[in-house]
Amino acid sequence: MSALRSYVQDRWHTPDDEGVPVHHAVTGEEIARASSAGVDMAAALRHARTVGGPELRSLSFRQRADLLTELGTYLRGHREELYAVSATTGATLYDSKYDIDGGIRVVQAYAETGRRELPDGDEGLVFTEGPQVSLSRDGTFLGGHICTPIRGAAVQINAYNFPVWAPLEKLAPALLAGVPSLVKPATPTCQLTSRLIELIVESGLLPPGTLQFVCGGAGDLLDHVTEQDLVSFTGSAATAERLRTHPGVVRQAVRFNAEADSVNCSVLGPDATPGTPEFVLYVDQLVTEMTVKAGQKCTAIRRALVPAELLDAVSEATAARLAEVVVGDPADPTVRMGALAGVGQREEVRRSVKALLDSARLVSGDPDRVDARSADAERGAFLSPLLLRCDDPGATAPHEVEAFGPVSTLVPYTSREHAVFLAARGRGSLAGSVVTGDRAFAREFVLGLAPWHGRILVLDTESAQASTGHGSPLPALIHGGPGRAGGGEEMGGLRGVLHHMQRTAVQGGPGALSAILGRAAD
Repeated sequence: MSALRSYVQDRWHTPDDEGVPVHHAVTGEEIARASSAGVDMAAALRHARTVGGPELRSLSFRQRADLLTELGTYLRGHREELYAVSATTGATLYDSKYDIDGGIRVVQAYAETGRRELPDGDEGLVFTEGPQVSLSRDGTFLGGHICTPIRGAAVQINAYNFPVWAPLEKLAPALLAGVPSLVKPATPTCQLTSRLIELIVESGLLPPGTLQFVCGGAGDLLDHVTEQDLVSFTGSAATAERLRTHPGVVRQAVRFNAEADSVNCSVLGPDATPGTPEFVLYVDQLVTEMTVKAGQKCTAIRRALVPAELLDAVSEATAARLAEVVVGDPADPTVRMGALAGVGQREEVRRSVKALLDSARLVSGDPDRVDARSADAERGAFLSPLLLRCDDPGATAPHEVEAFGPVSTLVPYTSREHAVFLAARGRGSLAGSVVTGDRAFAREFVLGLAPWHGRILVLDTESAQASTGHGSPLPALIHGGPGRAGGGEEMGGLRGVLHHMQRTAVQGGPGALSAILGRAAD
């Protein structure tokens, strides 16, 4: 079986050992092997700092934005090839577009951000943030802030669920800021990220040292990071904690950004009774979030908070919709939901569901049995969508246990204050939503939930047609959340670029600041 290669120091590296198997999520067969054996992590980081960084910093913001434009156009032309590889991860075509087209759109969005919000020409090498302020009565002593790219590497350690979107949404703002990237994907779906990197390298668009790729384990990578590097992690809260406290990260005060799993919730407003458009919107959104990417989204709805008097109605309507979902081989056009990323992941979800069932009961689906159309249900990593119901909102498990798959739990609430309280029991989430036509309820709920969430969607008939949905991060808005969600931020338009830069206060006379900041000091 062929070994997937790493790309370090501008050349391809074949691992020194056999590595670990990578399996086809639908058939269970081994399709590749992955290992980082023989990769010199210290040399890779040094190459990024000494070759990639200077190459990027020699370009203006506009030139870097143009690189992103060209890269986005090039990748769009190779989407069909990426879709084909994506199918081996268990993804349906819709799932693949969500991941691949979504990642390309982030690249294109950051190209536009660079052209629209960052300087060009002689001023295009440094970003001046905010106005200058007078620090003396006579105006001869001023101060201001500049942002310059860090002199290290943007090290990204990604989860398995978005093997294209995740590396691209981290690469785009880093490249625009002038910082080279080192990509380390999760092994279960690394075959897709591997092909993405091959395409980018084949394009010849990026300067030397700009992009490196480590396929397999991280090894001693974090032993070699410095105060000028940035580590960006996506994955479980437990792994985020371990990486954040790594001696190399702590000792050097390395910038560390985490986007971790969270027990996200969606709240149905008390006005959204059966028969109302908002009730239909809520059920539609819940089913979508449970089944897209087989529920393997860090933003998916894990807790469906509904008024106690509507619990039966929501339960019945959602179960009826889920009964229509066809699970199986994504190659079959009738299939609505594909496989999980691997059999090991399916077993992990089953263990989490077992913990949830201590305080909840199944409404729809069977964790131990699924009818997989055009596929072997046991060899492939298939699982039926599982809707649970917990009649005791005070139970602990629904607010703490995340089953990272097509699983959601219905939880009743009795008042707006109670809904806010229950949502906050997630102890920090990436995404929340409220579906209501009652603007007063929406306002009070959003204000109550904002300290606990990175993003909140308010869904009603006014926004339904244009809304991208509960689980869709957008490049113009931050992606991240407090507490359990990791405490970090990604994207957010210009914020994502500045995350890769050092903000420095500069003080001096008008003439000096004019020369340094690249604009008149007045």
